[in-house]
Amino acid sequence: MYVAVKGGEAAIANAHSLLADRRRGDRSVPALRLDQIVEQLALGVDRVMSEGSLYDRELAALAIVQARGDMIEAIFLVRAYRTTLPRFGYTKPIDTGAMLVERRVSATYKDLPGGQLLGPTFDYTHRLLDPELAAGAEVAEPLRREAEAQAMPRVSAILAREGLIEPDGEMPGDHVPGDITREPLEFPVARDIRLQALSRGDEGFLLALGYSTQRGYARNHPFVGEIRIGEVELELDVPELPFAAPLGTVRVTECQMVNQFKGSAKAPPQFTRGYGLVFGQSERKAMAMALCDRALRARELGEDVVAAAQDEEFVISHSDNVQATGFVEHLKLPHYVDFQAELDLVRRMRAEYDARENPEKAEEKREAAE
Repeated sequence: MYVAVKGGEAAIANAHSLLADRRRGDRSVPALRLDQIVEQLALGVDRVMSEGSLYDRELAALAIVQARGDMIEAIFLVRAYRTTLPRFGYTKPIDTGAMLVERRVSATYKDLPGGQLLGPTFDYTHRLLDPELAAGAEVAEPLRREAEAQAMPRVSAILAREGLIEPDGEMPGDHVPGDITREPLEFPVARDIRLQALSRGDEGFLLALGYSTQRGYARNHPFVGEIRIGEVELELDVPELPFAAPLGTVRVTECQMVNQFKGSAKAPPQFTRGYGLVFGQSERKAMAMALCDRALRARELGEDVVAAAQDEEFVISHSDNVQATGFVEHLKLPHYVDFQAELDLVRRMRAEYDARENPEKAEEKREAAE
């Protein structure tokens, strides 16, 4: 902190007051309520929950308000709060195959068992500003369809019946999933650890990497096998009960990417998988995650690592926006001693350079200094 500056404590307190004042803005404008943010800025709330690793819409909305809309700062606030919460246990793996589906689309098969459900999406909207929104126009009620309760077979299952896609990765029965919020990363990492890191990684960073794989920097040729959004049930094993106790539901977005694979010495030509799963509705993030997951499987599939998106340590070490923010923004803190040392070094090096290049002028400077 800037406590080395004279009057530093008072300056910091005043900076906090100024921040609160700017956050509130014009007092003649009604203050934002958390329920307004939860209901009307839902996609921003979903991003904060996903990258903050905490499923709580009201807390995510509070973080957005406190951060003045700075999403990374809001994610930082949620992460910090998360560390104060007790850990009661781990829920059973969610069954996305039994999801109450709100939206489900595939780019590989037109006619799917269970059908395609467009759901709420920007895909078919015109990218034109709507002045009626500024005027507060009422929105017409849509024709509603109940969420699908029946299990919808996956696209990957259709391909699997023909033996055209790799088997879904099965973990050993005694495998204990890692937890990157409690254990430091050690490379190389198992896929479950990698998927955790990607799920809470920065959307923009993963989007750029995913885009790079499509432009020839990782030999990816992807198809969206399926994207599904909806509610999944959480269950917890309780030692005192003979059954798993239901805890409630959460909304998630799942993406299964299907990629071409020419085969190797150990595997026949077949499609391979990339996987993405995030809190809330965030198709772009889930798709980018799936693209990066597939790229990071290069060594596993016997492919050459030739692009940044295939370098596990590069991707995982730089995808976390909270860590990245801290390392970049620490440059704003006082570095007076370090800079003075650098300044003295550059002055000495410059003097030595001048002495070599123009000894007569250097001698004149030395005599003048004496």
